[in-house]
Amino acid sequence: MEITLPMKNSDPVTLRPGKIIALGLNYLEHIRESDSVNVQNFTGEVPEEPVLFAKTPNVLIGPGEAIVLPALLDRYRFGEPRTDYEGELALIIRDRIKDVSEEEAMDHVLGFTCFNDVSQRNFQRRDKSGWFRGKSLDTFGPVGPVIVAPEDIGDPQNLRLRTRLNGRVVQEASTSQMIFPIPAIIAFVSANFTLEPGDIISTGTPSGVGPLADGDVVEVEIENIGILRNPVRAE
Repeated sequence: MEITLPMKNSDPVTLRPGKIIALGLNYLEHIRESDSVNVQNFTGEVPEEPVLFAKTPNVLIGPGEAIVLPALLDRYRFGEPRTDYEGELALIIRDRIKDVSEEEAMDHVLGFTCFNDVSQRNFQRRDKSGWFRGKSLDTFGPVGPVIVAPEDIGDPQNLRLRTRLNGRVVQEASTSQMIFPIPAIIAFVSANFTLEPGDIISTGTPSGVGPLADGDVVEVEIENIGILRNPVRAE
């Protein structure tokens, strides 16, 4: 799976990530809404180290493309089917790295972008293997609208993040509220896995996550990046 995004002050970049690594539980207020989210291993406890999970590359779609609620869900006859938006800041790795320090971490970032970590909650609750399937259904990773280089982003640890559902603000926070800051995230992930050029790390979502429905339009807006807008449709 690949996707091409414009890059501010540079040529477009085609992403072919081998890995999409995402963080759970990286904003305190999101942890406090664990009863609402109600999925495995999502408790009110603040984690001692970053909580990592994978999303597979088939999730990737670009700005304007549809998030598809799969017909597969109808087979399960969930009493309350729930697929959520999660607005996040993501970063793209520049080069091959392993076990980098926090001090060196930002030198290996190609750029930053918006990400929507779409999550199927019923699967997250029921699957004995955990979050994998609920995070990796087709179209469950909108990304864009552009990639902004580190020298153009300002302070990535002080960006306003908003998510809107049908024009209404449902998430609003600052990346300064992350429990684990970006250099610590990169250092931790690279200590566990070799990262390759184009790999994506998504840094977690603030509070306010909620369900998507057929016909919705969801927007993730991050200061100095722009607005990632995607319609939602039932398959």
